[in-house]
Amino acid sequence: MPGTRETTPDGQPESEPRSPAATGGNLLSNTALGKTPLANSAFANSALANSALASSAIANGVEPMLHRAARMEDALHAFRERNARRRGLIPTVVPYSGYGGPGFIRVLCRVLLTKDGERLSTEHTHVRGWRSFTSVPIDRVVVDVVVGGTTHHATADRGGVVDARLDVDLEPGWHTVILRTEGSLEAEARIFVIDPSVRFGIISDIDDTVMVTALPRPFLAAWNTFVLDEHARRPVPGMAVLYERLRATHVGCPVIYLSTGAWNVAPTLSRFLTRNFYPPGPLLLTDWGPTRDRWFRSGREHKEQSLARIASEFPGMKWLLVGDDGQHDEELYGGFLRKHPDNVEAVAIRQLSSSEAVFAGGRSRGEEHERTTKVPWLYAPDGSGLWDQLVAKGVAE
Repeated sequence: MPGTRETTPDGQPESEPRSPAATGGNLLSNTALGKTPLANSAFANSALANSALASSAIANGVEPMLHRAARMEDALHAFRERNARRRGLIPTVVPYSGYGGPGFIRVLCRVLLTKDGERLSTEHTHVRGWRSFTSVPIDRVVVDVVVGGTTHHATADRGGVVDARLDVDLEPGWHTVILRTEGSLEAEARIFVIDPSVRFGIISDIDDTVMVTALPRPFLAAWNTFVLDEHARRPVPGMAVLYERLRATHVGCPVIYLSTGAWNVAPTLSRFLTRNFYPPGPLLLTDWGPTRDRWFRSGREHKEQSLARIASEFPGMKWLLVGDDGQHDEELYGGFLRKHPDNVEAVAIRQLSSSEAVFAGGRSRGEEHERTTKVPWLYAPDGSGLWDQLVAKGVAE
């Protein structure tokens, strides 16, 4: 049975799938430095107007015209793909961890052109950050997803990313699915199916929550992204232990990592999490480049939509939302809590050090959130402090 065809991260349907030789992709998503840039009011109004026009066109059954930036990006990326194929690069499926529940699984991967179809390893390797942004994705290519001997089909978006929900009923726990496309080697993706009896899970930010990055500052973002060896990146003290303790006290607890980072760095992030003993779990990332109706995707919108989707997929789950006070996690989690009060167990905010707060661009407004909700809001500079507060609040034992 074919898998459900997904929409792009900005909610617009993809055009018809192309063959693996087709052009497309996301050039700007391969070159951006940090979190989504802030727009001035005129820029924002223009984006809203373009979005409204695109939505109107879709409602009338008309395929909307791509934003000028997206068309320029596609044209340039088509040149890169043709050149890569002339040099003998062939399709490679890069698998990412996915998740599932009763009656469905969510499969995540990306299709790139690489030398000899080499696999992008998740093992411990020394990699400079800039190498993550030199890949050539293949857009709108069809990927076969083999689950339990049955083949399903999913279509990549403009950036080569496959994000497909398949109607498959698997037992709770970890499973392996096979991914392949025309001309590629087979790849294996891990899927964690959440037990329907589990009522507690963790949704965690990455930047400055589990890994010290200070990404909102362009210079530090450029250094961390392009120059720094991945082994030099520092984990936030105590956070890996915190997550493992929570998993030990909540059997079957899933961990989902939600970030505005680009899919380009997914293998690097996976290696970082493994190397620093964080529990395995799916990464929900995004693209930074143009969409059908705007110059850049909204990182905040990506997080809001991801949280809402998870709440709808697991209506009986209560989540511990973990973030930091350097940017917008408090506001984002507060908005989700107001819309889905029954899906939040607690909010845990890692407080940045004074120097990190300066680089990250701000500090929290304090514990005022807890005074307006019935859900615990916890603040501490590291995992140990958060654990103590979780125990005091009765969230952990």
